[in-house]
Amino acid sequence: MLNISKKPINKTVDLSKYTNSQRVFHREHYKQYNRFLAVFALVLLIILFLPWTQIVSGEGNVTTLTPDQRPQTIQSPIPGRIEKWYVKEGEYVNKGDTILHISEIKNEYFDPLLVSRTGQQIDAKNMSVKSYEEKVKALNTQINALNTERQLKLSQARNKLLQSKLKVESDSIDLEAAKTNIGIAERQYERVVTLEKEGLKAITDVEEKRLKLQETQAKLISQENKLLTSINEVINAEIEINRISAEYADKVSKAQSEMFTAQSNQFDTSAQVTKLENERSNYEMRTEMYYLRAPQNGIINSAIRGGIGETFKEGERLVGIMPAGYDMAVETFVAPIDLPLIYPDAKVRIQFDGWPAIVFSGWPNVSYGTYGGKVVAIENFISDNGKYRVLIAPDPEAEEWPTDVRVGSGAFTMALLEDVPIWFELWRKLNGFPPNYYQPNNLDAKVGSK
Repeated sequence: MLNISKKPINKTVDLSKYTNSQRVFHREHYKQYNRFLAVFALVLLIILFLPWTQIVSGEGNVTTLTPDQRPQTIQSPIPGRIEKWYVKEGEYVNKGDTILHISEIKNEYFDPLLVSRTGQQIDAKNMSVKSYEEKVKALNTQINALNTERQLKLSQARNKLLQSKLKVESDSIDLEAAKTNIGIAERQYERVVTLEKEGLKAITDVEEKRLKLQETQAKLISQENKLLTSINEVINAEIEINRISAEYADKVSKAQSEMFTAQSNQFDTSAQVTKLENERSNYEMRTEMYYLRAPQNGIINSAIRGGIGETFKEGERLVGIMPAGYDMAVETFVAPIDLPLIYPDAKVRIQFDGWPAIVFSGWPNVSYGTYGGKVVAIENFISDNGKYRVLIAPDPEAEEWPTDVRVGSGAFTMALLEDVPIWFELWRKLNGFPPNYYQPNNLDAKVGSK
């Protein structure tokens, strides 16, 4: 009770005669309490100077160390209809084992003999290509023969032209000789006529010379006609050469045009053959896709699309599979403010969900149920949850991770940082400061070596 009364009881009433008052007022229990407080304060002061390991905590889940060991789904690259299942959920399969048989749902692939009939089309097109090749060869032979014949005809025409020119020269010489003869005949005739008038020649001599003059004149006219004929022959020979050149040029051009048309048809048919071969290869590969096979050894997790006769689109997930052999790892997420404190090969303590553990965050060595790990990869870009992803692998120098932990289970991680006094950690927590920026001395050497 508070001693606020103006008439205190201890002055008016004698309490010493009572037994309980003697037990209370004459016992020194407060001295023991003071000793307890002093010892507690001393112990608390000592605890404040004990070492405390700073940590960067994060939450994540168990995964695998390499991407090819993580759970995956099997999709069909083509749309189809489920026809038969060859596996059960939870069953172990080897790489290449058949999981599912599907059938076509597109009408252009319904024909069961599609591949063989495409092969028949390819054979027919190949025969057409060979026919065009033979036609091109025949036209090449024809063009060569026309060129040879043209050369022969031109040689013959040039020889005829040369003969005509020589004949023109010969006729020109004969014409000059005839002109000379007619001059001589005219002078002889005039001389005989003069002598006949003087009485020195008979009339028969005059008539003979007149007849010879007329014959010479006839020969001159005949020689002129021959010369004109030879000149015409030269012109005709030149015309023949031009005609032969034009005629065979037309024949060769026509044969070349037919050859180019045949080559064009050959190339077009060859392109059709290539296209058909591509289609046949696609059909064969599509036929192999009717059976979905396991990409690697693993366990069938779940059938995402079940039943018989159910249709699906291309790329749709059908079956989930978990690889059989994998190296466990933990992916955890840390806040951006703590990311500079994380570095490769940093030591990490991990607590798995569902695994019994007693955790002292500041004293990882005395914690129970946590396992050691080390950082192997740090994401360079922030994740969708606003944190950075860190991949942690088992630490070979620490205890082995439990084998019963499954991929996908949760995990709580504690990245171990610098050792500080407890009072400093309390002061940091009260002020909301981040942990001390700490990196080992050999980190730069490790980064440089990598």
